[in-house]
Amino acid sequence: MDTFSYLGQGFGVALSPYNLFTALCGTLIGTIVGLLPGLGPINGVALLIPIAFALGLPPETALILLAAVYLGCEYGGRISSILLNIPGEASAVMTTLDGYPLARQGKAGIALSISAWSSFVGGLMATCGVVIFAPLLAKWAVAFGPAEYFVLMVFAIVCLAGMAGNKPMKTAIAACIGLFLSCVGIDSNSGVYRFTFGSLGLADGIQFVVLVLGLFSVSEILVLLERTHHGQKAIEAKGRMLFSLKEGLSVLASNLRSGAVGFFLGILPGAGATLASAVAYMSEKRLAVKDNTFGNGDLRGLAAPETANSASACGSMVPMLTLGVPGSGTTAVMLGALTLYNITPGPLLFRDQPDIVWGLIASLFVANIMLIVMNVPMIKVFTKILAVPYWALVPAIAIITSIGVYAVHATAFDLFLMIGIGIAGYILRKMDFPLSAILLGFILGGLMEQNLRRALSISDGNLGILFASPITWGVWSLVALMIVLPIWRTWRTWRKRAQQKAQLANA
Repeated sequence: MDTFSYLGQGFGVALSPYNLFTALCGTLIGTIVGLLPGLGPINGVALLIPIAFALGLPPETALILLAAVYLGCEYGGRISSILLNIPGEASAVMTTLDGYPLARQGKAGIALSISAWSSFVGGLMATCGVVIFAPLLAKWAVAFGPAEYFVLMVFAIVCLAGMAGNKPMKTAIAACIGLFLSCVGIDSNSGVYRFTFGSLGLADGIQFVVLVLGLFSVSEILVLLERTHHGQKAIEAKGRMLFSLKEGLSVLASNLRSGAVGFFLGILPGAGATLASAVAYMSEKRLAVKDNTFGNGDLRGLAAPETANSASACGSMVPMLTLGVPGSGTTAVMLGALTLYNITPGPLLFRDQPDIVWGLIASLFVANIMLIVMNVPMIKVFTKILAVPYWALVPAIAIITSIGVYAVHATAFDLFLMIGIGIAGYILRKMDFPLSAILLGFILGGLMEQNLRRALSISDGNLGILFASPITWGVWSLVALMIVLPIWRTWRTWRKRAQQKAQLANA
């Protein structure tokens, strides 16, 4: 059966009335979660996992729900960015640079509609990319053994630091913290208690829902509490609500370029939508040298990050499904959801459970269409939701977060652990450590340990197995490149500054 036959089978799953209703609920919830500061896609997906599991949803339906929430959050994050200059999530930070100036110019409706269109284009391009490249990567990934998987996960960890802009060292430290946290609990091989400090509550390890909600929700609550709110109100979307054909054509090239950038960075483990939106924005800014109005309400500056973050969200499904390696923090949470259903992601998933894989891929098309149809008519509704003050928003986030954690094991220990992790996460945020790197390190840590042990068992303890195949040599080369890249970038920045100082001294 070829790819398009499988895709047709997937649409049969995604277009069933039950799954259509699930996708509709997911897109609506995701949009609302995305526009509210303090939640975002990781929290939205994490909060719904125990609910989906408790409701007894089939695995394909649960994945469709979580994917719809993920895409909805990428759409919703732009709303508060444009209207209030408050990014609903990290990937929407770049949207504020030109989105908010457009709103201040009285073009809020145009900005919201063109950002929704850009998100749709990015999501559609990336989903087509998933259809084309995911099966090819799955066939290639069959050649991966435990050694290859271990090296691939080392590459994923190194990618975090290599692509972390001006703070690679902090990102590497954060990823190592995540790796350490993944070691907490009983060793599955020897039965030894590791880093539990005599606590039975840590015997089963740290649950990923507890870690996610502690790192992101609790720390965000603390950030919101320290802010002083001066009664800033949402800017009403007045005048023309839809962009014109001329405006749409003016950003079309930016849409296409940014969609390709977003998809490519999405399939790289650890890159994520935040990096994709930043790279796309800076790339378009460099191309617009002659008529550069970026930062002052340029439609291209709005379209580029919105296209890229939606493309990255869809693209991050590729490594999750084909290699079992999360492409972003949110897909790391979704990877945890698969384990709740005893589903092992990887190349064999395409062969053994095609309904789940292709139903999920087909639902990405469906969710993107739902979101573009839903978002433009509901602009005024969203602006009313944004008027919720922090004194009401913070308790709501706290209640939702506590319910999400307590639903996992129904123990008070998890609640206290979540609060402790949240306080630590808040301190790390103040020190400018990326929390998503901790989460990815945590998810990959267990997988790295399992595959390293399997590889060493096969080789009778010989570490040479990690360098024994062409695939491992190729991935190790990429690891070396990602280590050298930030060092070279730092040296280049230092050299440029030294030259500037020398020029000033000579002048």
